[in-house]
Amino acid sequence: MHKRRIVSTAAVVALGLGLSACNGDDSDPAAKESPQASAPAAPSEPSAPSSESPAADGGDAAAGGEGDATAPGAELKVGDRAVLPFAYTSDKKGTIAVTVTAIEKGAEADMAAFGDKAKGMTPYFIKMKVENVGGTDLSYASLKLDGVLEGGAGTGIVLIGDLPGKCDRESAPREFTTKGASYETCSLTATKGAPVTAAQFDEGDAYSDSPVVWAN
Repeated sequence: MHKRRIVSTAAVVALGLGLSACNGDDSDPAAKESPQASAPAAPSEPSAPSSESPAADGGDAAAGGEGDATAPGAELKVGDRAVLPFAYTSDKKGTIAVTVTAIEKGAEADMAAFGDKAKGMTPYFIKMKVENVGGTDLSYASLKLDGVLEGGAGTGIVLIGDLPGKCDRESAPREFTTKGASYETCSLTATKGAPVTAAQFDEGDAYSDSPVVWAN
């Protein structure tokens, strides 16, 4: 497979459902599109939207062995496990393994809670398992993957929040401090045009220009 550079563009629309996180990064979630707009939040739902490469140290990029970091630009399949360096804050750093378990299409009606700015958007649910590989304290950390459209472009829409019961974005539990600890979470993304066919991890200098991508 060939490497592809995926660049997401976004502009802001406030989304009102708070997420549980210890460090405050996710306590005031927002969805981003242009122009800016907001609406009051309900207590249980959001209110507005606001290439294949060898792994480092000779590891298998798809298998993601415990000691091997998956190389920037690696192209994986849904179900593959990637081992990735991760920094949530200056005090929350370590190595995680991410397995994208599904990329599911929702219904346009699911976005009704986001208000008028979400009209015409189709949601997609990026479901994943996150493991603590390094054994450092990553309690309450939160990870989000971005959606990638068919053809390799970003969606142009950033949604930080969830759809309760359909795509619940979970922070790492308090016990996410030891090697082998894991939890499941979901990243919500959406599109107004082409379908979302992949998810990407683009955090950190090494991956910002060459994300790791999981495709259906």
